[in-house]
Amino acid sequence: MNEISAVDGLLAQMRAMRSVATAGLRETAGVGQQSAVSQSGKVDFTNVLKSSLDSVARAQETSESMQKAFVMGDDKVSLSDTMIAMQKAGINFQATVQVRNKFVQAYNDIMNMQV
Repeated sequence: MNEISAVDGLLAQMRAMRSVATAGLRETAGVGQQSAVSQSGKVDFTNVLKSSLDSVARAQETSESMQKAFVMGDDKVSLSDTMIAMQKAGINFQATVQVRNKFVQAYNDIMNMQV
């Protein structure tokens, strides 16, 4: 009986996370851009992928600008903030590379399937 309630709790948490993620996608869809969530509530893969890649690019740009500002002696930029921005950009990039690798692997697996 305990196992069933644990599974139910896990499912409830997953549903809550999905609704939060869907709401977040609706909020982050910019004016003039196609919404990542269509009217029927389905997530548009291309828009989600584009927004994710844009997020990685922004993190890298922020990291680079903070590095330049720190090297130039800007008092408003601390070493710890610069290092944190660099680590975030690196983690975002590595995650993107891993997702790409999984897509390539899935594509190769599908192409090698016997029909």
